[in-house]
Amino acid sequence: MALTGSTALVTGANSGLGRAVATALAKDGARVLLLCRSAERGAEARTAIVQEAGHDRVELLVCDLASQADIRAAAAEVHARTEALHLLVNNAGTAFAERGLTVDGIERTLAVDHLGPFLLTNLLLDLLQAGAGQGRGARIVNVGTKIDTAMDFSDLSWERRPYRMMAAYGEAKLGNIHFTRELARRLRGTGVTVNCVFPGVFLSNLGGTDGAQNWALKLFAKTLGWALPKPERAAERVLYLLTAADVAGVSGEYFGDRKRIRAPDQANDPAANAELWRLSAELVGLEAREA
Repeated sequence: MALTGSTALVTGANSGLGRAVATALAKDGARVLLLCRSAERGAEARTAIVQEAGHDRVELLVCDLASQADIRAAAAEVHARTEALHLLVNNAGTAFAERGLTVDGIERTLAVDHLGPFLLTNLLLDLLQAGAGQGRGARIVNVGTKIDTAMDFSDLSWERRPYRMMAAYGEAKLGNIHFTRELARRLRGTGVTVNCVFPGVFLSNLGGTDGAQNWALKLFAKTLGWALPKPERAAERVLYLLTAADVAGVSGEYFGDRKRIRAPDQANDPAANAELWRLSAELVGLEAREA
């Protein structure tokens, strides 16, 4: 897929995997919108990416995915800046050592890791379909994780269960696969594809947005981080789904390193995919239209 003339949006683009993906896309000629929570860190990333790419078609959007108002404002800003979107990478994600609620009253991990990309993508679908209508297609890649779990649809915000950081993270990220499956069904025939990718284990700042960052993650990063692949290596899996010709028509799949991998059983149930979509639409105030 040729990137010159394409517009891409990458969430969580100021560091780690998101920054590596955004840099690669910009170096290949794409116009890249960086969606970042921190204006300062986003500006620093933009400056560095512009220098590496050799052009200034790199733009910053400040948005906290924990806030639905922020997401709606960011989507409106994207609409003001472009008439078409060709690539969307829902990369931003985090984990919290303790349960907390967002300004919208939703458990933070679920809000950032699942509902954030769910709402943002839905608000940008018209731009993605416009991009697909230009004859080059449009692709969405949701960054997931590899964990065998199931979501408790009756307690998505961990109100009744004892909160556990990695369990909450795993369930929220499983939501990315459910979302991918159902969105692919709804987008069939539009020229827009959506896939989910497990980027592998790599050196990241998972949990770094939490003031009480999990001490075990910090210790692991300090002692064994040197042995992990860098984000640039993990980005190769994302870039494959964004650019490779052999997956141009593939949609609704869960990938590892350039091949489909097994998803948790719950994500393979179309009824569960549809139910999480319904619940998610209610939580973000979107009409749960049938498709």
